[in-house]
Amino acid sequence: MDAAATTTTTASRVRAVAGGVLRYPRSTPSPTYGFLKPFSVRSDALHLSSRALSSLSAKGRRFYTCRALYNPEVQIKEEGRPETLDYRVFFVDHSGKKVSPWHDVPLQLGDGVYNFIVEVSKESSAKMEVATDEPFTPIKQDTKKGKLCYYPYNINWNYGLLPQTWEDPSFANNEVYGSFGDNDPVDVVEIGERRGEIGEILKINPLGALAMIDEGELDWKIVAISLDDPTASLVNDIDDVEKHFPGTLTAIRDWFKDYKIPDGKPANKFGIGNKAANKDYALKVIKETNESWVKLVKRSIPANDLCLV
Repeated sequence: MDAAATTTTTASRVRAVAGGVLRYPRSTPSPTYGFLKPFSVRSDALHLSSRALSSLSAKGRRFYTCRALYNPEVQIKEEGRPETLDYRVFFVDHSGKKVSPWHDVPLQLGDGVYNFIVEVSKESSAKMEVATDEPFTPIKQDTKKGKLCYYPYNINWNYGLLPQTWEDPSFANNEVYGSFGDNDPVDVVEIGERRGEIGEILKINPLGALAMIDEGELDWKIVAISLDDPTASLVNDIDDVEKHFPGTLTAIRDWFKDYKIPDGKPANKFGIGNKAANKDYALKVIKETNESWVKLVKRSIPANDLCLV
């Protein structure tokens, strides 16, 4: 790493994020980078290209994945200043080449473990999201009419995406009032105690799913917990969440139901009986949206404005 990448005065900063807690050198008072335990990719995962796609199997469920990152350590490169229109959080490999957090980070690591990329840190309000229409799909702050977007109040959990998933806007889900997908990767609400960093990759255990309907579009919220959380071994399904995190499921549903009301919009609605579905259903959602993503990157479905680089 060169000196320009480590100084606090440069607009471009690099930090490692792959699958662990940020650990900055103690001698650095204003840290801009750190090294983490890299996430590993199963040896049977295949590199994804436009010419070749293969599948992996986990407990009878078929998922598509890739090893697009030859070196399992990924770094974050920040360009611009936070909370400005030009701020971007890029993912780069060991050579400094930009890669996509949406397309190049594997969805599944095996043994029921999934990668989750933090877009919005717990107890923050800047509306950060993967820019699905920009090359390498960096994380940026959402805008409306040229102004930066913020939630009306802090979100109380780590929030982000499942890589290599896509909610197909041409597919009507008959289990959720025939709603069409919202054209984005699947969202994750991670309920652990630690505040994740923007762009950090956490290994998670999916626990359930909420079927949010936002202005007529289906916008799945996968409820999950980081495997690094002290309570991770206690929760493996949606009933465990209510037992060990009482009131959390209701709080998540109500937060997402009401957050647009201060902007004068109606409350969001939820399908599946207005409650969270169990783990098996969540895995079904992940499988289906992963398959939709595969069709997207194979160009079996029109990408329109989405960037597949």
